[in-house]
Amino acid sequence: MPNQKRRKDVRNLAIVAHVDHGKTTLVDTLLKYTGAHKFEEGETTIMDSNPLEKERGITIFSKNASFNYKGVQCNIVDTPGHADFGSEVERILEMVDGVLLLVDAVDGPMPQTKFVLKKSLELHLKPILVINKIDRPNARAGEVANMTFDLFCELNASDEQLDFPIVYASGRDGYATLDLDEPSDNIKPLLDTILHRVLPPIANPDLPFQMLVTMLDHNSYFGRIAIGRIVHGAIHVGDPVALVKRDGTITTNKVTKIMKYKGLTPIEANDAMAGDIILITGIEGVSIGETLASVDNPKALPAVKIDEPTISMNFSHNTSPLAGKDGGVFLTSRHIREYLEHEAMVNVGIKVEEVDRGERFKVSGRGELHLEILIETMRRKGYELEVSRPQVILKKMGDQILEPVEVVVIEVDSAYQGAVMQSLGERKAEMKDLKVISSGAMRMEFIITSRALIGFRSEFLLITRGTGVMCQNFLEHQIYKGEMPSRQRGVQVSNGDGKVVAFALWNLQERGEMFVGPGDIVYEGMIVGIYNKGVDIVVNPQKEKKLTNMRSSNCDMAIQLVPPRKINLEFALVFIDDDELVEITPLNIRLRKMQLREIDRTRTNRKSRVEIA
Repeated sequence: MPNQKRRKDVRNLAIVAHVDHGKTTLVDTLLKYTGAHKFEEGETTIMDSNPLEKERGITIFSKNASFNYKGVQCNIVDTPGHADFGSEVERILEMVDGVLLLVDAVDGPMPQTKFVLKKSLELHLKPILVINKIDRPNARAGEVANMTFDLFCELNASDEQLDFPIVYASGRDGYATLDLDEPSDNIKPLLDTILHRVLPPIANPDLPFQMLVTMLDHNSYFGRIAIGRIVHGAIHVGDPVALVKRDGTITTNKVTKIMKYKGLTPIEANDAMAGDIILITGIEGVSIGETLASVDNPKALPAVKIDEPTISMNFSHNTSPLAGKDGGVFLTSRHIREYLEHEAMVNVGIKVEEVDRGERFKVSGRGELHLEILIETMRRKGYELEVSRPQVILKKMGDQILEPVEVVVIEVDSAYQGAVMQSLGERKAEMKDLKVISSGAMRMEFIITSRALIGFRSEFLLITRGTGVMCQNFLEHQIYKGEMPSRQRGVQVSNGDGKVVAFALWNLQERGEMFVGPGDIVYEGMIVGIYNKGVDIVVNPQKEKKLTNMRSSNCDMAIQLVPPRKINLEFALVFIDDDELVEITPLNIRLRKMQLREIDRTRTNRKSRVEIA
């Protein structure tokens, strides 16, 4: 609207893309070029500061940064690219006026590209298309630009949105150009495009103050820190402010501190006005999606719509005989409850419910990776816990039971096409599309239930020898598809406590793959290996060879053991059955039965058979 006031000195934008298309590297380049951050020797990425992000090479947590270019303050938000962290993307897009849509110059638009673009178009944002990694061999920037235009049309973009600028860039090498025939040695063309094509924020300081809380942080001294963009008005340190909660109740608080981003660092400020992305402290009980408003006119802004969780797991404190002996610092249900409550406060994609009078907690999230990151973070902070097998969240509508269904897009060499189709066929997947995307490479699209996808990713990497690419996005809830194939092999369960002996493993490894090695500590009910037949067996991994005059311990030198499988969290969560748990400590990840004693398991199995009969 022509009468709306806009701040010419501010630009708010988010950078969105499919996972591993180079968002974070490009943001680092922008900060470096504008002098917002000085890289130290050997420092490569600064936005992915979390250890898990560095290890996995993906963005997990949204991060705010800012830089100044030609006198304009540019606030930029790096968002996750994985579908499991889609709730982060949804919230961030609410507080920006423009979007840098990154697409890999070789891969082209991928499923998450479609997801983030759809969210942007629904909010009437005008994306800037950045075709990244044009320095890669086999880059096909022109073809990818056409493919992205087709995607815009498929998503019913408006005529204004279809008139998007295209910037060709290499975030790693630090250059961008508007024309592939005109080489460049800096990122300046992208910065100029941001100034010219991202709308300045609507900002009327004369209207009553309003701000939507889109992110939360926590500080042990200041308490909750509300992060968001001021939509209307202005705010000063010490001002009273109304918190309008989702249920309509209003509480009054006092602003104790205001901070703005300078580079990656929040800097204290005395005031802020419409268009600024800020951090505010002093607001007690604030949650994501609520509104901070003027006490004289406390009106709520439209709340952010967040997709519901699809996967749940049970968390509880560690009850194994080795609890507290494995480097853990936080061992009780109270510690776990406090951490999960804090996580649910700052991470809107997580839901926590107490079970069994607070002894267990049902934790729901957007996918396996979402919950896996939560568990791994807790483990590294010194928590010991037990978690159950992931379960999909079913819905009941009338007499029908509905379950979540996802779209899965897979790219593989043609040699692996048959094996992948067979594996997904066994999981009741429905093929929707099949394309030849390049010489010897295939792209397949399937519709499959979230339930059937649990554990498929590791199997997929094995089938394709690590060369395949798999992407998934939530589609909708559909009618329950019936039973799915379960684990075909049984497990070997220890019958007692003690140290594992090489002689015992020598006999046990013929029955299946082992999870433990000589000298490892085991306990009754702990799973020590796989049994190749489809039943569970109880074994004695502490059994020593009987010594006689004819046989001495020196004969053990002839024993040849296969190295045990190193259990990681991803494998453990998808391997366990309904009657099993994953024991997680700072030093080890173990598998165990829910009921450790064999006599208890036998009694339970007998009772269940009687009930079925």
